[in-house]
Amino acid sequence: MREFENAFRQAMKSKAPLLDKIMHYIVQRKGKQMRPMFVFFTAGLCGTINKSTYNGASLIELLHTATLVHDDVVDDSNLRRGFFSINALWKNKIAVLVGDYLLAKGLLLSVQNKDYDLLEIVSNAVQMMSEGELLQIEKARKLDIDESVYYEIIRNKTASLIASCCAVGAASVKTSVEVIENMRLFGEYIGMAFQIKDDLFDFEKTSKTGKPSGIDIKERKLTLPLIYALTQSTSTEKRNIINIIKNHNTEDKRVAEVLQFVQDKNGMQYAVSKMNEFRKKAEDILAQFPESEYQSSLKKLIAYTVERQA
Repeated sequence: MREFENAFRQAMKSKAPLLDKIMHYIVQRKGKQMRPMFVFFTAGLCGTINKSTYNGASLIELLHTATLVHDDVVDDSNLRRGFFSINALWKNKIAVLVGDYLLAKGLLLSVQNKDYDLLEIVSNAVQMMSEGELLQIEKARKLDIDESVYYEIIRNKTASLIASCCAVGAASVKTSVEVIENMRLFGEYIGMAFQIKDDLFDFEKTSKTGKPSGIDIKERKLTLPLIYALTQSTSTEKRNIINIIKNHNTEDKRVAEVLQFVQDKNGMQYAVSKMNEFRKKAEDILAQFPESEYQSSLKKLIAYTVERQA
């Protein structure tokens, strides 16, 4: 990972002083680096880590960072991981151009190193992420998300990128098409579990207030705990909850009603059971490989995905 950090910094450099300043700001405030870890651990699991693995990890991080920068513009968000977002500091026009620059850097990195197979994997993921975001926006307007649509949204929005990390790691060591697809599926299952865990946080008590945040409800997002609770309700209860989400989603007291409704209908327990199903599917794929430090590390990453507290 230390070697990757150096390679990634080099990939981010620009001759334009403003861009270089912003790239430095982004690198200094990077997240947990889970995605590059998935690339390296999967590559080690399937073969020998090489230059193509480093390029693949950099490509993932460049395109992932580009999507985050663009997401903050779309969401009009001023914070990212507790720090000011690019659009908050440099405004939307520059933020959009920075996202475009990062996308171009990723494309160039792959083309220059002739890693066309890796580029295809990641480009498919970025396409799916965009489709998932648009599907969620469309469904948020109508509030007609059922469980199958929810899975489609999170498969595209979140799981596709983690799936591409694992597929890129496997592809970088020139393993078989079957193994690459198996590792893509492995990453998809982890991504599904990861997003369900994220959605559960909205219904859990926060350390600051001692109350659930209800942010998704305020943003009219129907996630798995609420979707399940609605299937367990009477038509009158369902109409009331949908009315609150549509017309009273900014009122803390009414949002608290929805949170209590989800608790009463065992929405969280159901979501946890589904999250663990995806975890088990990922662990079953991993069990097909011989024990190694890479397999052990991936086991720990799976555990972190579903057991993390933030």
